[in-house]
Amino acid sequence: MSAQAKFEKKFSFEFFPPRSDDTQRVLNEAQQHLGSLGPDFFSVTYGAGGSDREKTLETAISVRDNTSIPVAPHISCINSNRDEIAGVLDQYQELEFKHLVVIRGDRAEEGENIGDFNFASELVEFIRSRTGDYFEIDVACYPEFHPESINARTELENFKKKVDAGANGAITQYFYNPGAYFRFIEDCEKLSIDLPIVPGIMPITNRDQLVRFSQSCGAEIPRWILTRLESYGDDLESIRNFGLDVVSQLCQALLDFGAPGLHIYSMNRHAAGEKIWQNLGIR
Repeated sequence: MSAQAKFEKKFSFEFFPPRSDDTQRVLNEAQQHLGSLGPDFFSVTYGAGGSDREKTLETAISVRDNTSIPVAPHISCINSNRDEIAGVLDQYQELEFKHLVVIRGDRAEEGENIGDFNFASELVEFIRSRTGDYFEIDVACYPEFHPESINARTELENFKKKVDAGANGAITQYFYNPGAYFRFIEDCEKLSIDLPIVPGIMPITNRDQLVRFSQSCGAEIPRWILTRLESYGDDLESIRNFGLDVVSQLCQALLDFGAPGLHIYSMNRHAAGEKIWQNLGIR
């Protein structure tokens, strides 16, 4: 069993800010269903280019107030200067948010100015210099490597910079090959990276959506999974049942290995995450 097993297990779900009244209603339903499971926290994302900064705060407040579940807002480097970030941190402290997910973020457009912080490690360092240990900070990591990575060694070194800057934990990009996570953990241990690294989990409910997301973030869909999904055509029920089995088995393998919890990308829907939670018997 991995050394990751020594860390307390935490289970969580991710939401994104809704963009319309209809998507707000979908999120309201999801947060109530998933909140009833008693997760350790919810996270709320930024949009590409930091476009949803105010909506992130608004959504984080709403989710926390409506569910009584702790919320970890994302905070991103993109299009942010030091004064803006300082203002956001002051807001979160005033509102008693104590957990952040710190990311570099995706540029909305190629070549777009990134702001005062080029890397998430710089943003973590700034947050620590300004707020000390007030915030619990999670950062991102990539068992299958970030699309912009030069090589595997550089990817690990960049992750270690975020850890050394003051991160408390990490959440991975989603993946479907458990071996990628196992090897990543082994490589981290060789670099004396010693913090909980929680697998990010993407339920499989829609083939086209999954392919699109995976192409944009560099996540690999194993050929056998893609072939099975293609064989179901427009049979959504079969796709969902297959996806539930595949992802539940993946989660169980990760937990058996010693993964310190799971972070489920809900896509603001509750059904798949709820069923995975139930299949695993999480309490």
